[in-house]
Amino acid sequence: MEVINTSGRRKKAIARAYLKPGNGQITVNKKDYQEYFPTAILRYIVNQPFEITKNEGKYDVYVNLNGGGIKGQAEALRLAISKALVEIDAEYRPPLKEKGLLRRDPRMVERKKPGQPKARKKFQFSKR
Repeated sequence: MEVINTSGRRKKAIARAYLKPGNGQITVNKKDYQEYFPTAILRYIVNQPFEITKNEGKYDVYVNLNGGGIKGQAEALRLAISKALVEIDAEYRPPLKEKGLLRRDPRMVERKKPGQPKARKKFQFSKR
């Protein structure tokens, strides 16, 4: 099997993932993912597709991540890995789809409107 190349996005984060058979090493921007993602929750998010499909330690992943914050990057990477696993074997599609890992989360930051301090917050009203 050759290298599988997929991409995932979340908010402003873009993940380009390269999946190939190996021993489960995940490299993010030339660093180990344990070092790149400091909290256990973010590491869990990255490993979710492998846990659901029972593929822990079977594939090496090399990832280029840019844009967004660390949580958005982790979720973008999760989508990229899920898409790559489905490309490898179509049997993985139903369990990943059931958990919602094959859908790009469309939520984005709402823009700031003129005459307001934030997107929805208004300046304090003064009668006099």
